[in-house]
Amino acid sequence: MIAGILFDKDGTLFDFNATWGDWTEGLLHELASGDPSRAGRLASVLGYDTAQRRFAPDSIVVAHTPDEVAAALLPHLPGHSPATLVARMNVLAAQAPQVPAFPLGPLLADLRARGLKLGVATNDAEEAARAHLASQGVTGLFDFVAGFDSGYGGKPHPGMLLAFADRYGLDPAQVVMVGDSLHDLIAGRAAGMRRIAVLTGLATEAELGPLAEAVLPDIGHLPDWLDTLAA
Repeated sequence: MIAGILFDKDGTLFDFNATWGDWTEGLLHELASGDPSRAGRLASVLGYDTAQRRFAPDSIVVAHTPDEVAAALLPHLPGHSPATLVARMNVLAAQAPQVPAFPLGPLLADLRARGLKLGVATNDAEEAARAHLASQGVTGLFDFVAGFDSGYGGKPHPGMLLAFADRYGLDPAQVVMVGDSLHDLIAGRAAGMRRIAVLTGLATEAELGPLAEAVLPDIGHLPDWLDTLAA
């Protein structure tokens, strides 16, 4: 029996490259202040190819928190403070246009009609996550939204996941963590949850498969997976 589904955000609810390329381009432009050499160094730190507008599979933007991304950038940004840089990154993140990995409204409505509790656990900031969900008109379809700064810690630690289960009295074994990265799946395993991987991020099926009960092309295949379980 599945009682709840907890989604990662970037690469799961939203297509990763399509969404975060614009954010990265804007951040690099702002931080480099027109200096192409500095922009190149910062892009390398982020694992972003400006010519191809693509992220490397091991890019720190993929699964790390804004605090961790800022810490990697700061040695190349004299005069910037961690708090100021994180705050600016979060503002730009909240403004980043989102490209859903699958039409969200009908899918989430279907899952709620099945009696499932739904949540989001992201290593982005909670405010940015809520802005992204609101931009698609789906905030009200989620019972729980947590970011790295919500007080539960970030993934791969299980704090956000366990907070979701605890808030609604759910047995973690009856909750599914759905994500596109190893951070998501490791957090799900640590929380004692079932784990589904999707391929709308940068990781491959070969990388995610060993930690997932199933690997789906995208979240649109979740209803069929649930129907298979019920059968």
